[in-house]
Amino acid sequence: MRVLLAAARAVSGALTARRFASYEVGAGTDLLPWRIKGAAQCHLRVGQRCFIRDNIVFERPQARLAIGDRTYLGTGLIAVAERVEIGSDVMFGWGVTIVDHNSHDVAFSHRRGDTERWLEGRKDWAHVKVAPVSIGDKAWIGFNATILKGVSVGEGAVVAACAVVTKPVPPWTIAAGNPARVLRELGPDER
Repeated sequence: MRVLLAAARAVSGALTARRFASYEVGAGTDLLPWRIKGAAQCHLRVGQRCFIRDNIVFERPQARLAIGDRTYLGTGLIAVAERVEIGSDVMFGWGVTIVDHNSHDVAFSHRRGDTERWLEGRKDWAHVKVAPVSIGDKAWIGFNATILKGVSVGEGAVVAACAVVTKPVPPWTIAAGNPARVLRELGPDER
């Protein structure tokens, strides 16, 4: 069974890599290529000894996702229109969502017709706000948390389960709630 799974990963990885402008997966990383969807000419870089189970959707050509070493990403979603960077030694609980864009404009006049365009395989990004997301080294993102566009989560920060993060989280702090706010700083014995 393991041999069949390894062969399926190798074939799927080779087919997936063809769509990308750059596709690098480090030694010892466990990544399921069939969970990667989206635009051609994108950039994916995953470090060594990672365990990746997230669904990854590249929304536009030239979108970039970079993941450091020894990072664990449970069964969540990363949707990238421009750039998402995740550091080394990061842990995501299951159900975490990272999105670097608003998906749609708030004005109905701008999002009118989105469904019809999707059925035709296109999307109008002209009025969709996009801003990069970064998750620092050693961060821990709790289950079902959501990190929205333009957010940076600092080194060693902890985002509590079910938090909705709309603003930066400083290094070595705990943030929780909807919208998330900093509850406290982590002490030296917690770093």
